[in-house]
Amino acid sequence: MRLIKTLDEIKGIRKANQIIAKIYTDIIPPYLKPGITTREIDRIIDEYIRSCGARPACIGVEGIYGPFPAATCISVNEEVVHGIPGDRVIKEGDIVSLDTVTELNGYYGDSAKTFAIGIIDDESRKLLEITEKAREIGIQTAVAGNRLGDVGHAIQTFVEHNDFSVVRDFAGHGVGLALHEEPMIPNYGRKGRGLKIENGMVLAIEPMVNTGTYKIAMLPDGWTIVTRDGKRSAHFEHSIAIIDGKPVILSELD
Repeated sequence: MRLIKTLDEIKGIRKANQIIAKIYTDIIPPYLKPGITTREIDRIIDEYIRSCGARPACIGVEGIYGPFPAATCISVNEEVVHGIPGDRVIKEGDIVSLDTVTELNGYYGDSAKTFAIGIIDDESRKLLEITEKAREIGIQTAVAGNRLGDVGHAIQTFVEHNDFSVVRDFAGHGVGLALHEEPMIPNYGRKGRGLKIENGMVLAIEPMVNTGTYKIAMLPDGWTIVTRDGKRSAHFEHSIAIIDGKPVILSELD
């Protein structure tokens, strides 16, 4: 897979990402209230993606025990990533992470956001703030000439300074012409290490941050990843393109 995209390709990737940006900004927030099930959240997102002429690209991705069965990964509280939508009822005080991938005319968008349901506790509020800020710091570091280790180091340093931990078994990645592309972008690392960032790269920057240990476990469904200590986790992701040496966010609503 080519690491460098053309400007025309980046325009197509932006269009796929704008669908997700619209979902997170306007479409889904009114429904994120106590009493809704994760399956119903998934249905709303699925229908909107298809109404835009796009395809929810998570459906059918192969896993250990078979393909992923839903349009969106929905992870609640101690679930880190890849939660399968189902009968779980969302409650006041929960935090809910949505990770959505769209495919539109052969181009892929990828973005994640963790939402607070009603009033959440102070630790959870700080977790969301720090994870979102860590994403911003990672993006700001992703300039041409820097290396991927610089991005991971910046994210890790900020998160750990705030007494949280970054998940190490999952990472950001290249994106745009496929759901997951090279390079992998860990949310930890050392300065000056890793691939040099260049114009035309399209990258998914996505810190996953835990309130406790960074260690994780997989549930028996073969998909859902949870924190090993049962404490909460948050996930924020943007797809960005490096243009004129600087990161441009593609998954932020125009």
